[in-house]
Amino acid sequence: MKNSTLIKGTAAIAVGAALLLGGGGTLAAWNDAATATPGTIVAGNLDIEPGAASWYVDGTRIDDISTYRVVPGDVLTFTQVLDVTLAGDKMAASVSASNINPANGFGDTVKVTGPKLEVDGVEVANFLKTSKTVTATITFEFLSATSGQTAVNETYNFNGVTFTLAQEIPAATATQP
Repeated sequence: MKNSTLIKGTAAIAVGAALLLGGGGTLAAWNDAATATPGTIVAGNLDIEPGAASWYVDGTRIDDISTYRVVPGDVLTFTQVLDVTLAGDKMAASVSASNINPANGFGDTVKVTGPKLEVDGVEVANFLKTSKTVTATITFEFLSATSGQTAVNETYNFNGVTFTLAQEIPAATATQP
């Protein structure tokens, strides 16, 4: 009988403790909560749009490049206006051009260089850090050393020239504590 009383007493203490800790009460002290309003994060922007384009030979504008017949010694200049949009507190980007190689038609009789970048007539280097109207210049030189019938009636396809604006990723910075 003594064991039965001991078991009943132990069971009563266990049930009481369970009620007190689990659902019938709490052992917590004071507490409080606050909601922070850290704000909204807005992403920047990077964009390149082509504007007016022109062809020149010896400083004279060519109205329709498809009607001009290039000969050895000619240096043609292609200019492309590019509207560059850069928005971001640490934004920096570079402009490059692709598909401007001699494999487009003339082989080793042509030297193609560029793009050279200018803003308001002043040459600028990559990396741009603010929105600008940039003029990209690509030079097409039909080498004067071309002889015989080399490259006669060849065509050079500039239709695939692509201007790319690529973000420069800043170096990693130390983590704030």
